[in-house]
Amino acid sequence: MNLHDYDAWPTPLASALGAALVGILVYLVVRPIARRISRHAPVAYAVNRQLDKPLRWLLPLIAVQVALEGAPDNLPHIDGVRQLVTVWLIAAFTYGVIAAVRGVADAVTVLHPQDVADNLEARRVLTQTRVLARIAIGIALFAGMAFILMTFPRARQFGTSLLASAGLSALVIGLAAKSVFGNLLAGLQIALSQPIRIDDVLIVQGEWGRVEEITSTYVVLKIWDERRLVVPLQWFIDNPFQNWTRTTSQIIGSVFFWVDYTTDLVPLRAEATRLAEGSKDYDGRVCLLQVVDTSERAMQLRLIVSSPSAGQNWDLRCLLREGLIALMQRAHPDALPRIRAELREPASAHDHRGDLEAPLSRQRTDRGGAAVNNDTGLTSLTAPTGGVLPPAEPPR
Repeated sequence: MNLHDYDAWPTPLASALGAALVGILVYLVVRPIARRISRHAPVAYAVNRQLDKPLRWLLPLIAVQVALEGAPDNLPHIDGVRQLVTVWLIAAFTYGVIAAVRGVADAVTVLHPQDVADNLEARRVLTQTRVLARIAIGIALFAGMAFILMTFPRARQFGTSLLASAGLSALVIGLAAKSVFGNLLAGLQIALSQPIRIDDVLIVQGEWGRVEEITSTYVVLKIWDERRLVVPLQWFIDNPFQNWTRTTSQIIGSVFFWVDYTTDLVPLRAEATRLAEGSKDYDGRVCLLQVVDTSERAMQLRLIVSSPSAGQNWDLRCLLREGLIALMQRAHPDALPRIRAELREPASAHDHRGDLEAPLSRQRTDRGGAAVNNDTGLTSLTAPTGGVLPPAEPPR
């Protein structure tokens, strides 16, 4: 083949270049009009903004494809050029579909903001949108690759079978990548049933954190100390976990104290109510102090208090714990748990001194602070909880 074989190319080539310029002109004219029309529609505006880059390629390629279809079939290499333009056109169209999906997802995010007091519905919609958008993007990429393969004669049969037997292909590949496809199916199940959502507060394997991101294969949990826990989606289907914001973000927390049996609970209840009502983290639903357990030495108090969210409840519980401890230290030191014990003197010593000490006072106090009964020989000793009493020694 010599250069004279390409003498018929100038006219089709000029037509293709002219068609490309027309496509660019259409893009420059249509884009501002589309933006102006869609500026009051959040979904259309978001889609138009995402389609800005794909349309720069898609419209000129469509015009070139139309121009080449009108070229003579006997032109040298015309089939190869048409196939190359077709591949670019399919790629640009796939890019446009992906951009449109992302635009819809962005619009849904704008229509359902999370920065509101009760964002349960917003988080539900956002979770579904993100997971379904990723699935749609994956399907678009799969279909685009299949259509590109179908443009090649030798790979057309493979591309056709890839589309026609997608279920069988997924089964065969799934045997080799069971965990990957298991996570994909788990992602679809989570998007529909929504056991977890974006910004949910979870307890996973003893870690407290918020759902920061849900991808097509894993969940990123932001731990309270800024660490990230990455958990496969399949784990949430197969294992139990705690979701503190499943239906609402409101939560009730507990504070526990051990106090002496002689403690007056009225001042403690009044102080707890005062501290809670003065805090911005208290929602006014529950503030209750009760005796929930007893032992041979002390009684246990439980203070439950409610807050709009888990983070606020943590701060409120710390405030109440510190405030009640300060009150007991300052005004009610006897409220601290104590250990009470009785020390008995030997009977022989008591009998020897019984007649000599009868006229004396019926009770005296030794230097260690223990009360001694001269009739019974019993010594009552009181010490704070946590101290260790020394062993009693028989009198000499």
